[in-house]
Amino acid sequence: MTSMIARHTCCAALIASALATMFAAPAVASSHREAPFITRTPKVDGTDFYMFRSYEANRAGFVTMIANYAPLQDAYGGPNYFAMDSDALYEIHINNNGNGKEQLTFQFRFKNENKNTQLTVGGKKVSIPLVINGGAISGPNAAGANVRETYTVDLVSGDRRTGTRAAITNASGGSAVFDKPLDNIGNKSIPDYAAYAAQHVVSINIPGCTTPGRMFVGQRKDPFVVNLGETFDLINIKYPATQLAPNGVDGEKSGHDDLADKNITSIELEVPTACLTNGTEPVIGGWTTASVRQGRLINPTPNTSKASKEGGAWTQVSRLGAPLVNEVVIGLKDKDQFNHSVPSGDGQFIDYVTNPTLPALIEILYPVAKAPTNFPRNDLIAAFLTGVKGVNQPANVVASEMLRLNTSIDPTAPAAQKRLGVIGGDNAGFPNGRRPGDDVVDIALRVVMGRLCTLNIGCVPGDAPAGTFDFTDGAYLDYTFFDNAFPYLKTPIAGSLKH
Repeated sequence: MTSMIARHTCCAALIASALATMFAAPAVASSHREAPFITRTPKVDGTDFYMFRSYEANRAGFVTMIANYAPLQDAYGGPNYFAMDSDALYEIHINNNGNGKEQLTFQFRFKNENKNTQLTVGGKKVSIPLVINGGAISGPNAAGANVRETYTVDLVSGDRRTGTRAAITNASGGSAVFDKPLDNIGNKSIPDYAAYAAQHVVSINIPGCTTPGRMFVGQRKDPFVVNLGETFDLINIKYPATQLAPNGVDGEKSGHDDLADKNITSIELEVPTACLTNGTEPVIGGWTTASVRQGRLINPTPNTSKASKEGGAWTQVSRLGAPLVNEVVIGLKDKDQFNHSVPSGDGQFIDYVTNPTLPALIEILYPVAKAPTNFPRNDLIAAFLTGVKGVNQPANVVASEMLRLNTSIDPTAPAAQKRLGVIGGDNAGFPNGRRPGDDVVDIALRVVMGRLCTLNIGCVPGDAPAGTFDFTDGAYLDYTFFDNAFPYLKTPIAGSLKH
């Protein structure tokens, strides 16, 4: 009998590990290419959103927000590389009273200028085909660059379309126009990219704030980590997180990161905490969106002007708060609708949270991994829609999906951070906001299969037979993958390493 129980336990663990990988399959990444329509407009595809109390030394009074866009950037992707969409509106929204609506919105608009560098060839001046020309680039708007990408930022108080608008300005000189660095073309064009990018970290004056913040917009190494190839190869991982894989590597570190060679474009803000809260409620909610004009007319003769004419109302096509929601919670038929929606209207998606389908599918395919039995899934309501009581739930809350951060909880120093956040015993981590080093894939896998029940959050241990399984995709992530100071995300991979 003992032998039989041991074999059953081993089998359950093996299946749990395999299921963890299978369950990650819909998540191409946190929100990379997650809905049918957004695959057609990658420049406005929001891929990850982070919001956390700054853990850089002497910056604990600030909140850092990072909104990533334009997924799966190959470093060698010239000659145009990955400029932002000058016809789009990129936004970071803050809710500070629990009602599911934005009270503050940071709006980013981009402008791409072709400087039309020309060479004299056979007595004629002819435009060059490349983004760069001539000497190395070492600073903003360098003479050697054939294009210049700039951006402006407005802070809107109240409704994002009708509220009071004021420009964010450079604390040095007062300009409202900021330069975005060129992507990391290669070491010959930009010999010291880290130093070049650092020149684009600016101190900013934020309307209504007496203390300056900081801002950076530019290409970074994609911070998300996920194992995809083995997932799609018929769940080709068969060892539990708690045991060694066949090659002797711990199960949580045994998977391949399929985004290891990809870059991303980041919009980063560091704002004084007091400028985001309402003065009485310490919990703030945040999410990022992108919108395009409702109408587009293609120009049949683009050599005379722009290739298209955009017009009409702003129409939201991308939305991201907490990670993995549109991937593993929202049904396929509603994924585009979720990207068009706002948190205050999330009642239309409630069945996906209270009665999730993926745990049920897992149980059908692998009966050993029993799905949680508590309905409605109050544990997932806490994780996705209200915040966890005693951690990041505001005093008055309307159920709505967003990333919630309790700004009264002190940040955890990098070396002490737990990559599993709250379920790992670190209340400064996900789902209390999200830090770059929070392994949200492993966290989400364990939560959706009932880990919160084992902590008596919204349910009890008996409701989650697989709640203690250490589900993992094997792609390891923690704070060591990132810098310990703003802008936190690593220097992007260079398109060419030769010099």
